[in-house]
Amino acid sequence: MMTTLLRVSVLISVMALVAGCATPGPSEDSLYQDLGKRAGIAEMVEDLMYRIVEDDRIAFQFKDIDVVQFHTNLTDQLCELSGGPCTYTGRPMTDVHDGMNVTETQFNALAEQLVLAMEDNGISTSAQNRLLERLVELHPQITHR
Repeated sequence: MMTTLLRVSVLISVMALVAGCATPGPSEDSLYQDLGKRAGIAEMVEDLMYRIVEDDRIAFQFKDIDVVQFHTNLTDQLCELSGGPCTYTGRPMTDVHDGMNVTETQFNALAEQLVLAMEDNGISTSAQNRLLERLVELHPQITHR
C-alpha cells in the first residue's frame, strides 16, 4: 500500500511539473477502450466508492452525498475525460468543492483509492497513468476551496 501511495504522490507531482512537455500518447479513444468503456468505468467507480467509505482520511467528505448521483456524475466525468462518448453534466468542480477545504492529503488519498480500484479492475498501469494525467488538471479546482 505504501508503494502505491508513493507511486501516486510521485506521479501527481511529476505530471503537474511536466504536463506541458508530454509527447502525444495513445488516442483519447484508446484510453476509453483501455478503461473498459462506460461499463468498465462504472464498475471502477463503484469499487472506488466502497474504498472511499472505508478510508477515514476522506470518508467524512462524502458523508451526505447522493450516492446514485455521485456514481453517475463521476462515471460520466471519467468517461468524458478518457475520450468516451459520455458528457459530464454535473456542476463545475470549483462549485462542487467550494467550502470543502480539500487538503493535499485528502486529494492524494482519493487518488490512491482510485489507483487501487483501477488495479482491482485489471486496468493497465499505462491506462492508469494516462487517466491520472488528465485528472491532475482538476487539482486546482478541487483543493483548498
